[in-house]
Amino acid sequence: MKLNNLQKTNFSKMRVGRGIGSGKGKTSGRGVKGQKSRSGVAIKSFEGGQMPLFRRLPKRGFKSINKKKIAVFNLSDIQNFIKNKKIKSSEEFNIKFLKEKKMIKKDFNLLKILGKGEIKDKLKISIDFISKSARSKIEKAGGSINILKKNK
Repeated sequence: MKLNNLQKTNFSKMRVGRGIGSGKGKTSGRGVKGQKSRSGVAIKSFEGGQMPLFRRLPKRGFKSINKKKIAVFNLSDIQNFIKNKKIKSSEEFNIKFLKEKKMIKKDFNLLKILGKGEIKDKLKISIDFISKSARSKIEKAGGSINILKKNK
């Protein structure tokens, strides 16, 4: 039977397990015995004895257990905090202060400031890392920077 695009298809789904007269009764087309004849069994990634795809592909990279989590802030972020009165320019800006104010998660152990944006307020900053542009902008605004010694 040939179908064109205008004809409607009215084929009903095969109802398995409805007696021997249906042609799909008793074992319901699953054959006899074995893992695949049982219900709820899917042999994932089995490719008929061929080497599975996940074993053919090379393994790449790893997760370092000694990785330090660094919180990164731009000068524009700090200026927005001051503008929205989340922080005061008189307070010392450091990682402990940010954790207390719940501005960063507790699992961050280092802090870095980048130079995107402008800073207008005089800040007292105590951090682990800072970019050259951020340093020059903070010093230009009259702020002071204290760089902590690197944790090794």
